[in-house]
Amino acid sequence: MTGERRVGISNSVDSSIIPGTLRAQLEEAAVSGMRADVQQTVAILVSLCVELGQRHDNGQSLFVHPSSVVVDVNGNYMMSEELAIHAPSLPKDQACMAPEERSGEPGNARASVFAIGAMMYELLTGETVGPGMRRPRELVPEIPEDLESVLGKALVADPAHRPADLRALAQAIHGLAPRGSVPAPPPASGDLDHGSDFDVDISMSMLPPEPSTPYNIRVKNIQVQVSGDAATNELTALKARLESDPRPRYVVKKDGMDHGPFNAVELLMQIGSNTFVEEDILHDSFSQLERSIADWNEFAPFAEHARRNRVIVAEKVAVEQVVANESKSTRGKALGGVAIVGAILALGGTWLFTQVGSRNDDVKVQGETVTSVEMEGELKGGKKKAGGGRRILGSRGGIPQLAGGISCEAAINAYNEEITIGGGKGKADLTRAQYGAVLNSGSYFGHCGAPSSMSINICAAVQNGRAVGVTVTTKPRNAGVSRCISGSVRKLSFPSHPKLDVTRTGFAAQ
Repeated sequence: MTGERRVGISNSVDSSIIPGTLRAQLEEAAVSGMRADVQQTVAILVSLCVELGQRHDNGQSLFVHPSSVVVDVNGNYMMSEELAIHAPSLPKDQACMAPEERSGEPGNARASVFAIGAMMYELLTGETVGPGMRRPRELVPEIPEDLESVLGKALVADPAHRPADLRALAQAIHGLAPRGSVPAPPPASGDLDHGSDFDVDISMSMLPPEPSTPYNIRVKNIQVQVSGDAATNELTALKARLESDPRPRYVVKKDGMDHGPFNAVELLMQIGSNTFVEEDILHDSFSQLERSIADWNEFAPFAEHARRNRVIVAEKVAVEQVVANESKSTRGKALGGVAIVGAILALGGTWLFTQVGSRNDDVKVQGETVTSVEMEGELKGGKKKAGGGRRILGSRGGIPQLAGGISCEAAINAYNEEITIGGGKGKADLTRAQYGAVLNSGSYFGHCGAPSSMSINICAAVQNGRAVGVTVTTKPRNAGVSRCISGSVRKLSFPSHPKLDVTRTGFAAQ
C-alpha cells in the first residue's frame, strides 16, 4: 500500500479483523482510499508464493487468504500456520477461497494459486473476486496487460484446468514488476500454462472475458453520468458489470427443480419478470457458491426492485377491488329504495370495473397464427445474426434446445442459427387449437391491469411445453403491462414438443 507499512489496526476498521494481518492493512487502505501499486503487489505475493510452495511440498494443506497472512515489524509478509488451518469467516476472505475449498477442507497448491490470484486482484483494485467483478485494467487502466493474463490463469474456477506450480506463478508475477525493483524468486521447473496433468482453460476463469471495446474508450464512456438518482445510476452500473460476462454460469433451484444455466442477462430478465424471486436459491457453477437470491449482493437489488413492482401492482388491484366493493354496497342500498336507480348504478359500476380493472375471460381475440421456425426462416431467406449461441443449452435429436428468458425474436434467431434454414416442411408442430386453448382466454393476464381499451399482441416462441421467448406489445404502449403479461405467458404450460413453434395472438381493444 502507498505510504508507510504499519502493524496493527486503526479504530476505523472492523474489530473482527485480526491486527497485524494483510486483511487489516487492506481495510485501512480502503478507509484511506488507497490501494497497492504493481511493485508493492509483486513484492508481497512473490515471497508468499515461494513460502507456500515449500509448505505444500511438505504436505501441508492451508486456507490462504489475507487474514491468514501476517506482517512483521520489518514489513515482511508470511503465512501464519495457526490462522491458515481455519476456514475464513469474513466475506472478503471467503472470496479468496478456491471453489473446491467450499466444502470446508483446506486446499492444496492449486487452491493456493487461486488464493494468490484473488489477493492480487484485491491488492490492485480494492475489490474482491466474484460475480460482477471487472477486469483490473477497467478499474486501473495503467495496470500492465500481461498482469491480466497471469490473473486469468490463476483464477480458473475448475482445479483440473488451473496451474499448480506456485514457483512458476512466482516467476510470472515477478516479471510484472519494474526490472530490479523486487528480488527474483528461485527458478521454477514447472510451467504456468500446462503440465502432465493439466492444461489451463481461461474460459473457466472467474475473471470476465476481455471486452471488445478498448479500455481507454470504455473509461471515457463511464465518465458520462446517467440521468437519475444515485441509486438508479448504481443499479445501472451493476447491471452493466454483470452483463459483461456472457458465460452461462447461474442455476436457480426452484420448486425442487434446477433451472438454467443462465448467463447474467438471462438471469436478470427472469428476475425482472418475477419468474425467480428473492427466496429462490441461486448457484454459481464457477465459484460453487449457493445461497438465496436475496443474499447475493450482485442480484438482490434487482430482486428487491421486482418485489416492489409486485407490491405496487397488488396494491393497485386491492384499491380497485375496494372501489368495486363499495360500488356494489352503494348499489345494494339504492336498490332497497329505488329499483330503477339501483339498476343504473349497477350498470355504471360494471362499466367502471371493466374500464379500470382487469380484463375478463371474454376478451375478444383479434387474430392468431401458429408457424414453425423453419417456415419463418425460409420465408425471410437466410440466417439471422443474433448472437444466439449463448442461448442454446444443447441439442436433442439434432434439435437445438433454447435456454429461455429471452424475447420471441431472439429465440427465433438463436434457433435459426443452429438449424438448416428451409430444411423443414414449414408446418407447425402444434396446432392453432392447441395454442388457442392456452392463450385465447386472456385470463392469465387479468391481474396485469390492462384496460379494455388497450389492444395487445403476443408473440410466444414455445419449446418443450414452455415459452422460451416472449414479446408483448400494447397499444397504447405501457411497459408495465407488457412486462406483466410477458411474465404470465412464461409461466403457462403448453403441449410439449421438442421443436420450436411460434404463435402470434392478438387481443382487440373493446
